Amino acid sequence: MIPALRWLVVLFTTLLLQSTLVSRLPLFQERGDIVLLVVIAAAIVGGPEMGAVVGFAFGLSFDLILQTPFGLSALAYCLTGYAVGALQTSVLRASWWIPVLSAIAGSAIGVVTFALLGDLLGQDGLVNDRLPAIIAAVAIINAVLVLPALRVVRWATPPTRQARLQAR
Repeated sequence: MIPALRWLVVLFTTLLLQSTLVSRLPLFQERGDIVLLVVIAAAIVGGPEMGAVVGFAFGLSFDLILQTPFGLSALAYCLTGYAVGALQTSVLRASWWIPVLSAIAGSAIGVVTFALLGDLLGQDGLVNDRLPAIIAAVAIINAVLVLPALRVVRWATPPTRQARLQAR
């Protein structure tokens, strides 16, 4: 299958699962964010550039179904993808738990970045007393799902790109 088509399948499936399943399963009365999870997984697999590109594309697509300013998710997820990718490349030894910690940290970074940028753009109510519960819910869900998400991202990533990234 063509890599771009694989990424479209991942994007469509992620948005479908986010809008139908994840948004209806609350944790601490908050919903998860598996769109952010795929961005984090892409950053872990492909580094900062891939994290930023996937973050922008998936965030822009997610903005189409959100009630926030258009481009807010794209900017927040782009910055988060780049940051997680940059942090991940500094890790010397990869263990199974490193991606889990990266998912927790990346989720916190993504949620806080989204809230702060939204507040900066005049979206009232994003920075409030519920923010710690939102961070916890997103971080826990993404930590549990990061290992399967990594397999999905590796499936979508062209083998030649994976080989170049692993050779670094």
